[in-house]
Amino acid sequence: MTGLSTWLFILVCELLLVAGTVDAQNTEPRRPDPETAHDPSAVIVENGTPRLLCTGWGLQVKKETADGRWLTEAALFSREQRPSWHAELVPENRGHLWAPDILRTEQRLLVYYSVSSFGKNTSAIGLVEGKTLDPNSDDWHWKDRGPVLRSQKTDRFNAIDPAVFAAPDGRLWMSFGSFWDGIHLVELNPRTGLQKDPLATPLRVAWSPEIEAPFLTYRNGWYYLFVNHGKCCRGVDSTYEILVGRSQSITGPYLDDQNHSLLDSGGRSVLTTHQQWIGPGHASLLDRDGTQWLVHHYYDKELHGKSRIRMLPLTWDDRGWPKVAQPTP
Repeated sequence: MTGLSTWLFILVCELLLVAGTVDAQNTEPRRPDPETAHDPSAVIVENGTPRLLCTGWGLQVKKETADGRWLTEAALFSREQRPSWHAELVPENRGHLWAPDILRTEQRLLVYYSVSSFGKNTSAIGLVEGKTLDPNSDDWHWKDRGPVLRSQKTDRFNAIDPAVFAAPDGRLWMSFGSFWDGIHLVELNPRTGLQKDPLATPLRVAWSPEIEAPFLTYRNGWYYLFVNHGKCCRGVDSTYEILVGRSQSITGPYLDDQNHSLLDSGGRSVLTTHQQWIGPGHASLLDRDGTQWLVHHYYDKELHGKSRIRMLPLTWDDRGWPKVAQPTP
C-alpha cells in the first residue's frame, strides 16, 4: 500500500460496487460484481469457516462462501471506536487501515495492521487482541494493545505491511516495510505480541526500488521471504509481482535461486501478471485439504481493474523452491 493513489483506488472500487448493475432497459443484464478486496491477511479457519482481514475502513472481515466468494461481514473498528493513538501518531489517518495480518495462538488472535498517512512514512503498526473473527460470536471483542512500531519522516523505513511469523523455535518475528529502505525485521515478545526490544533498530532483509508486502514461512530447514516488486493500486496498470528468496537463518541473508541477494533487488519469480489476472500481490500460504494454497489479491481486467482475492495451488520443486501454475480462464 502506498500513497494517496492507494486510498483513491480502493475508494473508487467501493463506490462502483455500491452503484450496482446498469439499467436493464438499455442493455443486457449482467452478473453482479463481486466485492473488492485488497491486501488479504493470513486465513483463519474457525468451525470450518475461513475468514481473513483486508484493507478498508476499520479493517474489513471477510468470510469465504461455499462458492468461493469472499464477502464482508464486519469491521474491527468503527470510526468512533478507533484508538486515540491513531490520531496522535498519524494525524492524517481517518480510519482507512491497511494491510492487516493475523496470528492464532493457543488462546487468542493477534491482529497487526497499518495506520498510515498518504504518500509519507509517517506510519504505525498497531496490535489488537481478540478470540474470534466471527462477528456473530459472543466472544467477538477486540482489545487495543497499542502501537507495535512507528516510523517518522526522519526514518529510512515505513512502518506498514506487517507480517507476523512464529518460528519453529518459539520466537516471534514481524517483517514489514514498503519502499524507502525496503523490508525490515523485528523480533516480538511472544507473551505480549509487542516488540521485544523497543529500542532495537529494525534489521533490513530485502530492498528494491519498489518493494513491499513481505511474508515469511519455514520449510525443511529454510526460511522463505516472499515480497512484492512493482506498483500496486493502479488497476489494470498495476505492475505488482510476487518473488521469493530463502535463508537458513531468520535474519538472512535471503538469496534467490541464482544466489542474488534480496537486499539487491534479487528474488525468484513466483507469480506475475497473466491474461486477465493483473498485478498479483500480498501473498500468504494456507494449508487446506492436503493442498497448500497461495492466497493473494490481483486486479481483474474483466472487472475494469477491481481488486479481488484468489487462491492458487502451490507446490515445491526438487530443489525446494515454491512454484505456482498460472491459471486458465
